[in-house]
Amino acid sequence: MIRLEQLNFHHLFYFWRVAKLGHLTRAARELHTSQSALSAQIRQLEERLGDALFSREGRSLVLTETGQVVLSYAEDIFGLGQEMLGRLVGRSEGMTRLRVGSVATLSRNYQENWIKPLLADPEVLLTLESGVLEDLLGRLVEHQLDVVLANESVPTNPDRPLHCQYLGSQSISLVGPASVWKGRTLHIPEDLDGLEIALPGPRHALRTQFDALCASMGVVPRLRAEIDDMAMLRLIARDSGWLAVLPEVVVQDELRTGILVTVGQSTQLQERFYAITTIRRHRLEALERLLSQPV
Repeated sequence: MIRLEQLNFHHLFYFWRVAKLGHLTRAARELHTSQSALSAQIRQLEERLGDALFSREGRSLVLTETGQVVLSYAEDIFGLGQEMLGRLVGRSEGMTRLRVGSVATLSRNYQENWIKPLLADPEVLLTLESGVLEDLLGRLVEHQLDVVLANESVPTNPDRPLHCQYLGSQSISLVGPASVWKGRTLHIPEDLDGLEIALPGPRHALRTQFDALCASMGVVPRLRAEIDDMAMLRLIARDSGWLAVLPEVVVQDELRTGILVTVGQSTQLQERFYAITTIRRHRLEALERLLSQPV
């Protein structure tokens, strides 16, 4: 039986990169080594473990059953190594680094409101990035992010153990320019037939709800724009003169200054917010403070 001190973690790292990239040539290029040297080191790992890690199907490398098991552990080993390095970067500057990802369809105002308790903390270094949910979850699993903010939950998956914490929800509003709509009220969706409107894009969780509600009432608004990015939807709502359906937090500043007004609200349309973390994670006090905020 192989003992831990006999395991060559350098070879394991090379296996991990080949498995992640799915291609020997790309892995060799990334690792600045030759394909033959890379193959030789993976063969040594296989000999040490006593089983094949890859099989060839045509020109492709496919993980064997043993390879899949080894990859799942290598993900944790090197993912935690990446997390450690991220922590040390912050600590070398006397800081705690918190790495937050958010889906591109999430309101930046909501994200700012969520992290606001940390903005006055001089010992917290924030790293913020946005993207597609699946890409962000991949980075989360590899410990390159500490938390992902999303407006949809993720299903339970034993191969990708994640914890999805509900943060709260908000009703959706219909907003329009104050110069046209101040003092006026519309019902959603009954009064929207034929009206010019800007909506969240098809990838946004709200869009499915809104389209279904309109279809159930036989209402067909005149769609002028569909926008995934909430920051852009905010600008369109402010500058186009059209009505827009969105969470009020997206245009909180414009509502406060009176550029836009709320024309209608719907309790049938709700945007829900979630914080997604890995189950096996290093617990950060800064993150725990955010997750413990009242809903």
